Amino acid sequence: MEKTWVLVADTSRARIFKADKPLGPLSEVETLVHTESRLHEQDLTSDRRPGRNSGGNGGSGHSMGHEEDPKRQEGIRFAKHVSQYLDSAHNERRFERLYVVAAPSFLGDLRHSIGKPVAGAINGEIPKNVTRLSAGDIRQHLPERL
Repeated sequence: MEKTWVLVADTSRARIFKADKPLGPLSEVETLVHTESRLHEQDLTSDRRPGRNSGGNGGSGHSMGHEEDPKRQEGIRFAKHVSQYLDSAHNERRFERLYVVAAPSFLGDLRHSIGKPVAGAINGEIPKNVTRLSAGDIRQHLPERL
């Protein structure tokens, strides 16, 4: 049987499971956590953001360029981290097939970050946030035969 992994992820947590049999249960292999994604936006930025101009002489401030959402940037950063982990595991032949179950917005970030070899191993994607469910409940969201 091909080695099958299931990635279940959102912007702050990625859980990786393996399936030893096509109809069998999942067992957890690894959990990756990105605590920065759980912070409030004010905790991710300073009081005076770069790219802001106070306007001098009591004038109102204006933006000196396009500002990016710090929480979104942390999600993208975590997607890249997860992708690097998957690239390394795939290169080590730890899995051959991959199913991805991820929060819809994070799934998009993963798609942009995942390299071609891992993308070629993906057998299915499910846009759903189930990171807090048990392995048995997650299994119910997947195809009967992995």
